[in-house]
Amino acid sequence: MIGNTKKIEQHLPLIIEWIDNTLIRYSSRSIRLIDLNFSRLPQYFSDQLLIGTKVVILDDSPPIPPFLPELNRLVDFFKGNLAGITYKDTYFVRRENAEDESLHFHELIHIIQWEYLGIEKFIINYGIDLIERGYRISFLEEMAFRHQRRFIFESKPYDVEEEVLRELADSIS
Repeated sequence: MIGNTKKIEQHLPLIIEWIDNTLIRYSSRSIRLIDLNFSRLPQYFSDQLLIGTKVVILDDSPPIPPFLPELNRLVDFFKGNLAGITYKDTYFVRRENAEDESLHFHELIHIIQWEYLGIEKFIINYGIDLIERGYRISFLEEMAFRHQRRFIFESKPYDVEEEVLRELADSIS
Protein backbone atom coordinates (compact mmCIF):
# COMPACT_ATOMS: atom_id res chain seq x y z
CA MET A 1 0.00 0.00 0.00
CA ILE A 2 2.80 2.43 0.85
CA GLY A 3 4.39 1.91 -2.57
CA ASN A 4 1.07 2.49 -4.30
CA THR A 5 0.46 5.63 -2.23
CA LYS A 6 3.82 7.06 -3.30
CA LYS A 7 3.14 6.25 -6.96
CA ILE A 8 -0.20 8.03 -6.83
CA GLU A 9 1.20 10.98 -4.86
CA GLN A 10 3.89 11.46 -7.53
CA HIS A 11 1.16 11.86 -10.16
CA LEU A 12 -1.18 14.04 -8.07
CA PRO A 13 -0.20 17.41 -9.59
CA LEU A 14 -0.75 16.07 -13.12
CA ILE A 15 -4.08 14.45 -12.23
CA ILE A 16 -5.33 17.55 -10.38
CA GLU A 17 -4.32 19.78 -13.28
CA TRP A 18 -6.10 17.46 -15.70
CA ILE A 19 -9.28 17.49 -13.57
CA ASP A 20 -9.25 21.29 -13.26
CA ASN A 21 -8.70 21.73 -17.00
CA THR A 22 -11.44 19.23 -17.80
CA LEU A 23 -13.93 21.04 -15.57
CA ILE A 24 -13.03 24.35 -17.22
CA ARG A 25 -13.29 22.81 -20.71
CA TYR A 26 -16.81 21.48 -20.02
CA SER A 27 -18.08 24.33 -17.81
CA SER A 28 -20.22 25.88 -20.55
CA ARG A 29 -22.00 22.53 -21.01
CA SER A 30 -22.73 21.93 -17.34
CA ILE A 31 -26.16 22.30 -15.81
CA ARG A 32 -27.27 22.35 -12.20
CA LEU A 33 -28.52 18.97 -11.04
CA ILE A 34 -31.58 20.56 -9.46
CA ASP A 35 -32.64 21.81 -12.92
CA LEU A 36 -33.10 18.20 -14.08
CA ASN A 37 -36.16 18.07 -11.80
CA PHE A 38 -35.78 14.55 -10.45
CA SER A 39 -38.64 13.74 -8.11
CA ARG A 40 -36.94 11.50 -5.55
CA LEU A 41 -33.45 13.01 -5.11
CA PRO A 42 -34.73 15.96 -3.02
CA GLN A 43 -36.10 13.44 -0.51
CA TYR A 44 -32.58 12.13 0.13
CA PHE A 45 -30.24 15.10 -0.35
CA SER A 46 -30.13 18.71 0.80
CA ASP A 47 -31.13 21.54 -1.51
CA GLN A 48 -27.64 22.93 -1.03
CA LEU A 49 -26.07 19.79 -2.50
CA LEU A 50 -28.56 19.56 -5.36
CA ILE A 51 -28.11 23.23 -6.26
CA GLY A 52 -24.29 23.10 -5.99
CA THR A 53 -23.84 19.93 -8.04
CA LYS A 54 -23.22 20.28 -11.77
CA VAL A 55 -23.93 17.69 -14.45
CA VAL A 56 -22.50 17.39 -17.93
CA ILE A 57 -24.44 15.15 -20.31
CA LEU A 58 -22.33 13.68 -23.10
CA ASP A 59 -23.03 11.71 -26.26
CA ASP A 60 -19.90 9.64 -25.73
CA SER A 61 -17.91 8.27 -22.79
CA PRO A 62 -17.11 10.60 -19.92
CA PRO A 63 -13.56 11.99 -19.79
CA ILE A 64 -11.05 9.81 -17.97
CA PRO A 65 -7.84 11.18 -16.43
CA PRO A 66 -4.40 9.87 -17.35
CA PHE A 67 -3.85 6.64 -15.48
CA LEU A 68 -0.88 5.28 -13.64
CA PRO A 69 0.61 2.23 -15.36
CA GLU A 70 -0.89 0.07 -12.59
CA LEU A 71 -4.35 1.19 -13.62
CA ASN A 72 -3.96 0.59 -17.34
CA ARG A 73 -5.81 -2.73 -17.07
CA LEU A 74 -8.90 -0.75 -16.07
CA VAL A 75 -8.80 1.76 -18.92
CA ASP A 76 -10.56 -0.53 -21.41
CA PHE A 77 -13.24 -1.34 -18.86
CA PHE A 78 -13.84 2.33 -18.14
CA LYS A 79 -13.91 3.41 -21.76
CA GLY A 80 -16.49 0.85 -22.73
CA ASN A 81 -18.79 0.75 -19.75
CA LEU A 82 -18.57 4.00 -17.85
CA ALA A 83 -22.05 5.49 -17.39
CA GLY A 84 -20.80 8.35 -15.22
CA ILE A 85 -17.78 9.81 -13.48
CA THR A 86 -17.41 12.50 -10.83
CA TYR A 87 -14.76 15.19 -10.39
CA LYS A 88 -15.15 17.51 -7.41
CA ASP A 89 -18.64 19.10 -7.65
CA THR A 90 -19.35 17.98 -11.21
CA TYR A 91 -20.18 14.67 -12.75
CA PHE A 92 -20.42 13.49 -16.33
CA VAL A 93 -23.04 11.07 -17.63
CA ARG A 94 -23.77 9.53 -20.98
CA ARG A 95 -26.90 10.85 -22.65
CA GLU A 96 -28.34 7.33 -22.74
CA ASN A 97 -28.20 7.27 -18.91
CA ALA A 98 -29.15 10.89 -18.28
CA GLU A 99 -32.66 10.09 -17.05
CA ASP A 100 -31.59 7.27 -14.73
CA GLU A 101 -32.26 8.86 -11.34
CA SER A 102 -30.40 6.08 -9.53
CA LEU A 103 -27.23 6.87 -11.51
CA HIS A 104 -27.47 10.50 -10.42
CA PHE A 105 -27.98 9.24 -6.86
CA HIS A 106 -24.78 7.17 -7.19
CA GLU A 107 -22.79 10.13 -8.50
CA LEU A 108 -24.08 12.32 -5.66
CA ILE A 109 -22.49 9.87 -3.22
CA HIS A 110 -19.19 10.58 -4.97
CA ILE A 111 -19.82 14.34 -4.73
CA ILE A 112 -20.16 13.95 -0.94
CA GLN A 113 -16.98 11.83 -0.85
CA TRP A 114 -15.01 14.42 -2.85
CA GLU A 115 -16.27 17.18 -0.59
CA TYR A 116 -15.44 15.33 2.64
CA LEU A 117 -12.05 13.96 1.60
CA GLY A 118 -10.81 16.82 -0.55
CA ILE A 119 -9.19 16.36 -3.93
CA GLU A 120 -5.85 14.85 -2.89
CA LYS A 121 -7.22 12.43 -0.32
CA PHE A 122 -10.02 11.35 -2.65
CA ILE A 123 -7.62 10.65 -5.52
CA ILE A 124 -5.18 8.77 -3.29
CA ASN A 125 -7.86 6.62 -1.62
CA TYR A 126 -9.70 5.94 -4.86
CA GLY A 127 -6.50 5.16 -6.76
CA ILE A 128 -5.10 2.82 -4.12
CA ASP A 129 -8.37 0.92 -3.94
CA LEU A 130 -8.53 0.55 -7.72
CA ILE A 131 -5.01 -0.85 -7.76
CA GLU A 132 -5.41 -3.15 -4.76
CA ARG A 133 -9.07 -4.19 -4.83
CA GLY A 134 -10.44 -3.38 -8.27
CA TYR A 135 -13.26 -1.09 -9.31
CA ARG A 136 -16.43 -2.77 -8.09
CA ILE A 137 -15.26 -3.56 -4.55
CA SER A 138 -13.18 -0.47 -3.93
CA PHE A 139 -14.39 1.21 -0.74
CA LEU A 140 -15.71 4.43 -2.28
CA GLU A 141 -17.45 2.63 -5.15
CA GLU A 142 -18.89 -0.06 -2.91
CA MET A 143 -20.34 2.68 -0.70
CA ALA A 144 -21.92 4.40 -3.70
CA PHE A 145 -23.34 1.13 -5.07
CA ARG A 146 -24.69 0.10 -1.65
CA HIS A 147 -26.56 3.39 -1.21
CA GLN A 148 -27.74 3.25 -4.82
CA ARG A 149 -29.25 -0.20 -4.16
CA ARG A 150 -31.09 1.20 -1.12
CA PHE A 151 -32.42 4.01 -3.30
CA ILE A 152 -33.67 1.52 -5.90
CA PHE A 153 -35.11 -1.14 -3.60
CA GLU A 154 -36.24 0.69 -0.46
CA SER A 155 -38.98 3.26 -0.63
CA LYS A 156 -38.26 5.07 2.64
CA PRO A 157 -36.02 8.15 2.19
CA TYR A 158 -33.14 8.72 4.62
CA ASP A 159 -30.48 11.37 5.20
CA VAL A 160 -27.88 10.07 2.77
CA GLU A 161 -25.41 12.87 3.41
CA GLU A 162 -25.36 12.16 7.15
CA GLU A 163 -24.87 8.42 6.65
CA VAL A 164 -22.14 8.81 4.02
CA LEU A 165 -20.25 11.35 6.14
CA ARG A 166 -20.44 9.04 9.15
CA GLU A 167 -19.18 6.09 7.10
CA LEU A 168 -16.29 8.15 5.76
CA ALA A 169 -15.37 9.44 9.21
CA ASP A 170 -15.42 5.89 10.62
CA SER A 171 -13.41 4.36 7.77
CA ILE A 172 -10.93 6.83 6.34
CA SER A 173 -8.45 8.67 8.47
